[in-house]
Amino acid sequence: MRWAKTQIEPATPFLEAGTSGEEAMRSGWLIRDCEVLASAELADGYLDRVRGLIGRRDFEGAMVLPRTRSVHTAFVPFVIDVAFLDREFVVVSMIRMARWKISLPRRRGCNVLEAPSGSFERWRLHVGDRLEFRDATQ
Repeated sequence: MRWAKTQIEPATPFLEAGTSGEEAMRSGWLIRDCEVLASAELADGYLDRVRGLIGRRDFEGAMVLPRTRSVHTAFVPFVIDVAFLDREFVVVSMIRMARWKISLPRRRGCNVLEAPSGSFERWRLHVGDRLEFRDATQ
């Protein structure tokens, strides 16, 4: 008996139709209520999400990790702010993570926003805020 190979792709509200999700990270803007909070990178591909901030010496702006429920800071040389977002990009939880830590998944959290430590205070980010990633090419 032979098994047929079936490829199942998860539903992704962040990808445009016809993309595989393994392209390079997309650059854009993190927005709340028509206010630009920071430049941002969207880690569409699996390898981009796994790599995240690993090995970066410095990072400005934000990184959005879709389809991510938990993160770690192994090999990330700085403290980061982490926000867990629901499907509509509403902030459901926020934490600060030191080096070499692993976060637990958050209820309703299915996307993650990472930024350098102190960014959330500067942006006045709170639980309940609705965020948006706007592609720089649009």
